[in-house]
Amino acid sequence: MHSDPKLTERLRRTAEHGPLNERVMFGGVAFFLNGNMCCGIYHKDLVLRIGEDQADSALKKTHVRPMDITGKPMRGWVMVDPKGCATKQQLDAWVDKAASFVGTLPAKTKLPSVRKKKK
Repeated sequence: MHSDPKLTERLRRTAEHGPLNERVMFGGVAFFLNGNMCCGIYHKDLVLRIGEDQADSALKKTHVRPMDITGKPMRGWVMVDPKGCATKQQLDAWVDKAASFVGTLPAKTKLPSVRKKKK
């Protein structure tokens, strides 16, 4: 997942105002809250975990679509194209929505283990 560098920097500045932790994933960037992925960037799109109820209403908005990068949409996740998060106010609102939802999830105390390849 290669991330748009300009959107990545904007998201970093937004994430500085809260307890989000940045991680590199699949060549892109993702932000976590209490060990749960909250938001990130896939190419030029903002990826958000906002829960099924909020996703249903968000999908009615322009520039928002289901998160589907594998052929199977992920419930409770949306992707926002660049026009839908072009301003600071738009980006902040989306990140706040994601952080509010993810903040309700149980914290993950341990990261998943990484499996080593067998030779």
